[in-house]
Amino acid sequence: MADIIQLLPDSIANQIAAGEVVQRPASVVKELLENAIDAGGSRIRLILKESGKQLIQVIDDGCGMSETDARMSFERHATSKISRSEDLYAIRTLGFRGEALASIAAVSQVELKTRKHDNDTGTQIVIEGSRLIKQEPCETAAGTNMIVKNLFFNVPARRKFLKSNTVELRHILDEFQRIAVANPSIHFEVFHNDTELYHLPAAQLRKRIIALFGKSINDKLVPLTEEADICKLKGFIGKPNASKRTKGEQYLIVNGRFIKSPYVHHAIASAYQKILAPGTHPFYVLKLSIDQDRIDVNVHPTKQEIKFEDERIIYNITQASVRRALSQNNITPSLDFDQNPALAQMAPRLQPEREKVIIPSSFSKERRDDLQNWQDLYEGLESREGSVVEAHFAEQVTIGEDETDRKEPYQVHRMYIISQIKSGFLLIDQQYAHERILYEQYLLNLKSQPAATQKLLFPQNIHLSPQESTILAQLLEGIQNLGFEIEHFGKDSYILHGIPAHLSNIGEEVSLIREMLEHFRENVDLEWTEEQRLAWSLAKSASLKRGTQLTRIEMESLIDQLFACEVPFQSPAGHKCFITIDLGDLESKFR
Repeated sequence: MADIIQLLPDSIANQIAAGEVVQRPASVVKELLENAIDAGGSRIRLILKESGKQLIQVIDDGCGMSETDARMSFERHATSKISRSEDLYAIRTLGFRGEALASIAAVSQVELKTRKHDNDTGTQIVIEGSRLIKQEPCETAAGTNMIVKNLFFNVPARRKFLKSNTVELRHILDEFQRIAVANPSIHFEVFHNDTELYHLPAAQLRKRIIALFGKSINDKLVPLTEEADICKLKGFIGKPNASKRTKGEQYLIVNGRFIKSPYVHHAIASAYQKILAPGTHPFYVLKLSIDQDRIDVNVHPTKQEIKFEDERIIYNITQASVRRALSQNNITPSLDFDQNPALAQMAPRLQPEREKVIIPSSFSKERRDDLQNWQDLYEGLESREGSVVEAHFAEQVTIGEDETDRKEPYQVHRMYIISQIKSGFLLIDQQYAHERILYEQYLLNLKSQPAATQKLLFPQNIHLSPQESTILAQLLEGIQNLGFEIEHFGKDSYILHGIPAHLSNIGEEVSLIREMLEHFRENVDLEWTEEQRLAWSLAKSASLKRGTQLTRIEMESLIDQLFACEVPFQSPAGHKCFITIDLGDLESKFR
């Protein structure tokens, strides 16, 4: 039998290796920026076109490369960072594997211009799909200018599966923020399609955080400094009002490298116990300095995972440091997390007896047909006003002395609602149910029926981070259809003139907009239309949260509006809105 095992050509081997290192444009940006930092660059410029699909260019004023080094940099496993196995356990640079440039050159068209500061001329190299096209002397500024064009041009299957420009740009800016916050002493500039997104002069860490996340973060920062025998911890944590319901603004930098560590994150989050509202995540930018021989960064090609030699000690030091910083700033647990401005979306609070209460309906008349099947659930449970579902369509419900005859819903732990039906009862998740209600209402606003707007008595200024501003500019038309009246006012500033009429009593308009943008940013990878992502982002931000106390009228309104939805069974994210418990199943529990 003939031999069938053979060595792969270098071009194919490089493409396979590129699958690990180069997953999307953001991967290229990360590798090139890290190389620029390792080269000692003090001023780094990132230029993008079409979210990196067409062009990624990184220019630095670092040490530059000689002619020989420039060519060797594109060979696999060619690196200046290590020369023996022991070096793997003393890594202090961001890159060290010698795979990045070879992998990038395997799946793109690359042009490199570089010059050492003490040389008169530099070197230009052009490579396409691992094939050397040109190498010659050139005139260029000291440092390195790396140009990557048409990513995955020779791997159409990979290029086909890239996401939209919005999604890819979001991933790029995420990577950039991690690098920029970890290196405040470096001047960074970012341009996308000839528009400047970031201009970050070298600064202290606090100023870099403000430049990245907006002026509003300044008053929410708590400084933290801790020195122990094993490590040093320094940076800023956020006050409770800096927390968000989405993850993403948690930055742990270990020896200059951004690291994802669920273990350390848990230590920080546990220090906030009983201080943050349920379901929210703290803001922090913390720099951990530790002896290099106590950690291992040679865990994954992305170099964003780490192993600590003494995990338990690091956990305890981190947790204690965060608790001490909070205590020193007189930050103590709040006694009440029940206040939620989204209650304005629900029915009004109960007024004195016999007063008429209007139960709001967000759905058109045609949707009433959807309730026919649900009527059967409530058969035999009619009250003086009819079933709770029927009451949804009554223009008014009069609250009288005999109101106790109704089959009332009950709230459990301020999270769930129990509603009796003929076969047993429904257990409804109030947050997921309200997300579904709002999601369908907002989709309707975006597609055909723009929401009414309530003018603010005093317009409010909104100062956003560059990333938030980019998202808001993209979504502005849709957000206005949802009932917000927002005007662009300068680079990253907007003026809010009005809000959706159904949120007229919310009182936290700017926070709501920020949270909506954050949810949109987090959900941008979903295979949804932009309208669906926007509708869900606002629904998730404006919905009732667990821990919110509801009156009977509010619970009935929630139930009725849920069963008027086209898809009442699950939230937009796929969570069950309710479960049905039969009497038979309940009886069996007592046998």
